[in-house]
Amino acid sequence: MNEYTQGYAGARTMDMSVDAGLRAFMLGVYNKLGLGLAVSGVLALLTSQFPPVRDLMFAVEGGRLTGITTLGMIVQFSPLVMLFGAMFFMRNASAAGANLLYWAVVATIGASLGLVFLIYTAGSVATTFFVTAAAFGGLSLWGYTTKRDLTGWGSFLIMGVIGLIIAMVVNMFLQSPALMFAVSALGVLIFSGLIAFDTQRLKGMYYQVGGDQAAMSVATSMGALSLYINFVNLFRFLLMFLGNRQ
Repeated sequence: MNEYTQGYAGARTMDMSVDAGLRAFMLGVYNKLGLGLAVSGVLALLTSQFPPVRDLMFAVEGGRLTGITTLGMIVQFSPLVMLFGAMFFMRNASAAGANLLYWAVVATIGASLGLVFLIYTAGSVATTFFVTAAAFGGLSLWGYTTKRDLTGWGSFLIMGVIGLIIAMVVNMFLQSPALMFAVSALGVLIFSGLIAFDTQRLKGMYYQVGGDQAAMSVATSMGALSLYINFVNLFRFLLMFLGNRQ
């Protein structure tokens, strides 16, 4: 009986150690995500409210946005270029490389979000941000705690993202309000699903790296990057419904 209880206690201690490690890993991801969002907010305010910087990226007349400069367009599309480039050139990413990619994407997306403050009122931007944060928290918690395997969602959601990009490019020429509404609604659903999916995927990633500190550092940066992109896109699509234009 004593041997049994000793074995049980040892297994329980091991489980608690694994759970503590997983919590520490997820906390590291969320901390990096939170810091990235804070940096993005500062950069968005800088590029929208500080005229010397704002005028490098956006054309503004009488306090209203009238266009985007060449530099502004480069900044807008830089994150997409970096992410696609990373798919080919960072298959075996180092901790430093993954960290650099994360902050480069955060910086360029943050700078491009100045556009949001020039289009929508500050009050509606703040309200939408808090709605997004609440939705993100609930979806990520569900993804972390659910026993349901969300693996099958991955390919479906990625196909949805590709479809969204195509629809948005097409609507740049059609300028259809109905298509834009459909894209916004689907965007909210798709990125909500990705938040839950990526949270669960991160749990699996933690067990795969098996305590390798270098791999853990890469996983933290790449995990934070995935959740950051999901958060920002959910925010943008919700803003299309909740935002009040200036």
